[in-house]
Amino acid sequence: MTPDPLPMVVEVAPPPPPRRASARFLLAHPAHFIALGFGSGLSPWAPGTVGTLWAWVAWLVLARWFSVAELGLLIAAGTLVGWWACAVAAQNLGVADPGSIVWDEVLAFWLILWLAMPMGLVGQAVAFALFRYFDAAKPGPVAWADAQFKGFGARGAFGILFDDFVAAFCTLLVMALWRFL
Repeated sequence: MTPDPLPMVVEVAPPPPPRRASARFLLAHPAHFIALGFGSGLSPWAPGTVGTLWAWVAWLVLARWFSVAELGLLIAAGTLVGWWACAVAAQNLGVADPGSIVWDEVLAFWLILWLAMPMGLVGQAVAFALFRYFDAAKPGPVAWADAQFKGFGARGAFGILFDDFVAAFCTLLVMALWRFL
């Protein structure tokens, strides 16, 4: 008679302790550089807002050099690359959705500007304020989106991007109603 086999015990390595993003972290890997919005996510005050401001300025520069179609392709490619970059940066920071990752704000605000332009400076400022409201306060659908995909890896990185795209959609919906009325 053979003894009962012992249950298999699989030891899972604990996640790395959470790290704080720094200039050294930013430059340690290309994914970090992208996910942290080329350094804008290192702001000690409101990194999401600073990342969105960076996105706004970058858009105004990029829009001078690229066509509308090319800007759309940039957003699409930025989403795919950003998905990877956010997964790598979050894993290396040891935090599922760190505030220093601002590539999600960059892409979402670019999407707003791409779909809502042309508009003047006041319209852009309204878009900025609405997006920051929806992203920070997370009312209704944005809170739902934020709760859907948590953790590390591809699923968690999708979650980092997803709630900001929903915030962008809410911003565009309010702006469309504003224009309609």
